[in-house]
Amino acid sequence: MIRVLLVDDQPLLRGGFRALLDLEDDIEVVAEGGDGAEGLALCREHLPDVALIDIRMPVLDGIEATRRIVADPALARVRVVILTNYGMDEYVFKALRAGAAGFLVKDIVPEDLLHSVRVAARGDALLAPSITRKLIDRYVAHPPGGGNGSGLEELTAREREAVVLVARGLSNDQIADRMVISPMTAKTHVNRAMTKLYARDRAQLVILAYESGLVTPRGS
Repeated sequence: MIRVLLVDDQPLLRGGFRALLDLEDDIEVVAEGGDGAEGLALCREHLPDVALIDIRMPVLDGIEATRRIVADPALARVRVVILTNYGMDEYVFKALRAGAAGFLVKDIVPEDLLHSVRVAARGDALLAPSITRKLIDRYVAHPPGGGNGSGLEELTAREREAVVLVARGLSNDQIADRMVISPMTAKTHVNRAMTKLYARDRAQLVILAYESGLVTPRGS
């Protein structure tokens, strides 16, 4: 059973999401909160698999709530998915940097919401290649300071190659084609790189690739 926490300051939206999720045999909404501080407390109380958290709320916003959840070892199992009205904006970018597994626009169709909850519960990032490219565009517009490359020395040559391709917006299937390997092997390279670099998911891997200098906006 996938345990879900809903955190949004709009009761009507929470109610709609809950009604939809509770219809599924493999999903259970364990609690609801109206702001980030309440959501953080409910995370600690219920230990959900997935926390759907609004990005803009009173008391504590979704970015800071995400940061605190990710920083708490007791909440390591919780996958934060950000809810937004606006798509990929500066707030969503900050939430991904804080450790969110991905984001959903609130007008998402029901089938996509259910799929996204299941994807997040499996530990996969809700980060399609198109979103990865938007992250890259953000770095082109606002390149980060040079990183120290910490952890890169632990990667094998093939893992480094896979990380570069992830950071360029390629899916696992596309990485497999480029590296002339199977999709499963491509996924293994990516997963091992995430483990070695302590990246929670693909979004964090993209950010680390740029911040470490492994990839630059012009390519590497």
